[in-house]
Amino acid sequence: MSDFPKFVQLNEEGPREGFQFEKGPIPTARKIELIDALSETGLNQIQVVSFVNPNRVPGMADADEVVRGFKRKPGVRYTALWLNDKGLKRAVASGLDIKGSLSLTASEKFVQRNQQRSMADNLAAQHEMIRLYQSYGLPVERGSIMAAFGCNFEGEIPHERVLGLVQTMFDLAAEHGLTLKTVSLADTMAWATPVSVRALVGKVRNRWPDLKVALHLHDTRGMGIANAYAGLEMGVDTFDSTVAGLGGCPFAAHKGAAGNVCTEDLAFMLHEMGIETGIDLEKLIEAARLAEDIVGHPLPGSVKMGGSLDALRRSLH
Repeated sequence: MSDFPKFVQLNEEGPREGFQFEKGPIPTARKIELIDALSETGLNQIQVVSFVNPNRVPGMADADEVVRGFKRKPGVRYTALWLNDKGLKRAVASGLDIKGSLSLTASEKFVQRNQQRSMADNLAAQHEMIRLYQSYGLPVERGSIMAAFGCNFEGEIPHERVLGLVQTMFDLAAEHGLTLKTVSLADTMAWATPVSVRALVGKVRNRWPDLKVALHLHDTRGMGIANAYAGLEMGVDTFDSTVAGLGGCPFAAHKGAAGNVCTEDLAFMLHEMGIETGIDLEKLIEAARLAEDIVGHPLPGSVKMGGSLDALRRSLH
């Protein structure tokens, strides 16, 4: 498959993914500053916080203050992450645009480390989450599979296990009268390569040709952009990303774990391919430089350093 999408949706996760991963405390006002800057870039979805236990993720202890502080721009969906019913209740109370999502993990060892439960316990918990979503009247049309491409604690993840989990999510949704429209495959610990992305996405598409596939790619081994390109070749048109390459997974056992594929680098590639994103790349580069200033150390994004080619082209005329 090689027909590239005409439009690609980039779901920005930097404020959540990045600020929960940084070692030192980030002032609440500076978190808000970055969210407000990202709101002016043309991004239409920004994940701003995670509602999680502050003892485990101290960087999100001020989540409620952040949500109260930023300016909400019309046309931008502001979202959050949660892992359990306590987190969901906080998310709903925050007034953010909350939608239900199912979440399974392809690695038993990782789900134990990340959520202190077994895969069986995690599956049972999804039933409770669906009931909670329904009690709030929240739509549930999306599912995600963490560690879909490999695990630092378990190694290679068989594709058949991932396909089995996709089917499990369909069955789970159907049991509650729901229909999943999108499944996100998450490369939580950066095991994916372009070859494995093509292979796994291809198998999912072959079995469920009408299912929308999204990708959540980490860049720890420098494969983020290459993996995104492989996804584009397979028709994937939705990616999670982080401005300037912020972030990493606190439970992945990487000393140098990188965040998601860098938003401005991916947007640059897409624009040069003639693929629309709705993003103002120059404003996004400014936001990436701001992110680097806020954390106080170099971040891995490349385009914030090299600039866009459009800017260079204009300077040459």
